[in-house]
Amino acid sequence: MKHFLQTAFVLVLAMPAAAQVSVVTWHNDAARTGQNLAETILTTTNVNSTTFGKKCSYAVDGQVYAQPLYVPGVSIAGGTHNVIYVATEHDSVYAFDADCSTTSALWHKSFLGTGITTMPCNKKGQPQCDMTILAPERGVTSTPVIDVTANKIFVHAQTVESGVYRQKLHALDIRTGAEISGSPVTVTATAPTNPATTLNSQEVLQRSGLLLLNGVVYIAMASNDSTNGWLIGYNETTLAQQGVFCVTPNGAEGAIWMGGAGPAVDATGDIYFSTGNGTFDANTGGSDYSMSELKVAVAGSSLNVLDYFTPSNEAHLSSRDLDLSSGGVILLPDQPGSFPHEAVQAFKTGEILLLNRDNLGKVGSANAIQDINFNKSGYWSTAAYWNGNVYLIGVSGPITQWTLNNGLLPTAPTHSGSTSYSYPGATPSISANNTSDAIVWAIETAGQVQGGAAAVLHAYNANNVATELYNSNQAGTRDVPGAAVKFSVPTVANGKVYIGTQTDVDVYGLL
Repeated sequence: MKHFLQTAFVLVLAMPAAAQVSVVTWHNDAARTGQNLAETILTTTNVNSTTFGKKCSYAVDGQVYAQPLYVPGVSIAGGTHNVIYVATEHDSVYAFDADCSTTSALWHKSFLGTGITTMPCNKKGQPQCDMTILAPERGVTSTPVIDVTANKIFVHAQTVESGVYRQKLHALDIRTGAEISGSPVTVTATAPTNPATTLNSQEVLQRSGLLLLNGVVYIAMASNDSTNGWLIGYNETTLAQQGVFCVTPNGAEGAIWMGGAGPAVDATGDIYFSTGNGTFDANTGGSDYSMSELKVAVAGSSLNVLDYFTPSNEAHLSSRDLDLSSGGVILLPDQPGSFPHEAVQAFKTGEILLLNRDNLGKVGSANAIQDINFNKSGYWSTAAYWNGNVYLIGVSGPITQWTLNNGLLPTAPTHSGSTSYSYPGATPSISANNTSDAIVWAIETAGQVQGGAAAVLHAYNANNVATELYNSNQAGTRDVPGAAVKFSVPTVANGKVYIGTQTDVDVYGLL
């Protein structure tokens, strides 16, 4: 039954609904591949600055770190619309017509009110905002997740209520924006250590995309300073807590942040995620898993580590803030060769890890299938996959395409683009009509830390990324989007591309 439920879950994300695809989770599917294989409108021929460009923009009240989500054919606002759902750092969620047929939101839900504000951007004891983290406020940072069969969108919001810091999970009706009965629930957690380790609602940073798996919404928490990383589950129907895992129950840190990526899931329902700096002692019988790639099994309300991979120099990496969790993990489709079940993880050192999901290898880089040290400036982003190719964009480098051969990556990129991406690089998305007309989309976001300059949307031929089909600067000012937001990921569905910025969501399509 477990395998059946997970298979059904993946199909909901990947198969067309009403002749269209739904994008209801971060990077399109539970494996986090970033691919939409049902795109029949946008092609490598018509995506160019003559026939493709910005169609409309919708203003929002805060920065859009979360990836926009898309559901076709929603009964909403007295009609039926294809809908794009957008969450902001000002603790808002918007539903917009995805085809630019209206000028205002179909609905708008704010989690603020009398005595309720967003969280300030600063760390405790540090009054200045750090523009490279979150500024000027923290509200909804992570990508929500949608259950289309239940008409629900699940959103994690960070608020300050009468001076008390809160982390809350909201369940909203995608048709009206109304809270579902029992929503919201305050997110709390305790690890039964001595003394007990508890979640610090003020200090955690919730950045990873939410995961919906077999009726449970999972929230991954990042630590800030010495606080702990967590994975916490809530029943999607009752919102009762259903599973708590602390990365470092007897230690410190162990953030799950992954540049905004959501935890990934394999066909048997096991969860994969990476952790950052902090305490590690699992190799000596302990229960602290910082600087690791974890494979976690769900057993009722228990979350149990099945396997892990940790670089042999984890202490060195932690001491220099070289997070394994600076990007997310993607799970490749079954591969030929000796290792049919593989995962790809890139991180701050510039290494690209190809891991065996059937045996992650515990401690030691020699236990990885491959460890390719390619980009000296590092990765703060997640790979994408299409048709035997892995795509990555690191810091101070171009988009790179790695064509797998018998389940192995080449030692150098098969193809590379010409545009160099500044920090933090980019997480690409793929649109394709199965194995044809494949396009790699990416957002250049260096503008956020360069005075608030505009984002740049790029489109590359997925068969050879050296060929750039389009970018949003080619038509003068016509297609320029709003100011860039770090870790922004494009959403592609039904002939449109959606990108979030500091002030709006911009919609691109055929002109």
